[in-house]
Amino acid sequence: MDYLWSFIVGGALCVVGQILIDFTKLTPARILVSFVTAGVILGACGVYEPLVEFARSGATVPLTGFGYLMAKGTLKAVREKGLLGAFTGGLTASAAGIAAAVFFGYLAALFSKSGDKS
Repeated sequence: MDYLWSFIVGGALCVVGQILIDFTKLTPARILVSFVTAGVILGACGVYEPLVEFARSGATVPLTGFGYLMAKGTLKAVREKGLLGAFTGGLTASAAGIAAAVFFGYLAALFSKSGDKS
């Protein structure tokens, strides 16, 4: 059942993004920033945690999960280090994901042929 709920919740988050792309004039970049910001806000308010407990990777893999992870890391670092944690906690918590994105982006650039879209 965990796989099913993960698929449903993750799919629902993706459906929201697709609806925003299809029916609004928002650019994909603004939607991306909105999803990350929503994850930060919902994570800081404690609303996103129950969704993560319920849907697991269905809630942590999409962009809202990245925002949630940053908010959670920041709150933990603030408790441990004070004001300095507000500046370091989010990046520390999400460092592995950022490093993986850079690494795999680099690999994709090495093995793909770039070209004009026209």
